[in-house]
Amino acid sequence: QVQLVESGGGLVQPGGSLRLSCAASGSIFSINTMGWYRQGPGKQRELVASITRTTGSTYYADSVKGRFTISRDNAKNTVYLQLNSLKPEDTAVYYCNALIATINQNAYWGQGTQVTVSS
Repeated sequence: QVQLVESGGGLVQPGGSLRLSCAASGSIFSINTMGWYRQGPGKQRELVASITRTTGSTYYADSVKGRFTISRDNAKNTVYLQLNSLKPEDTAVYYCNALIATINQNAYWGQGTQVTVSS
């Protein structure tokens, strides 16, 4: 049984910052690419950022480049997303996603954490 548990969401004013965390637990052999998606009101879920396991190569959506930073701690099976210079359009439920190898490799999702940017 594998679980992804997110934390760190909340209400923040425009220009503010938040740090999201996502910890994986269970019978894990290895965790490959980890990422963060978001789904705003009335919008489709979109990939925000991702990071590979071995090289730490990162990807960012154009809308968050220069403002968000993804990182991971492989020893803790945890991925982080630092959100800076937040805008109202960043308001969304943020979901953690990870490719995890147990017996097979599957994609797992967290339950989501709400980020609301409003004055």
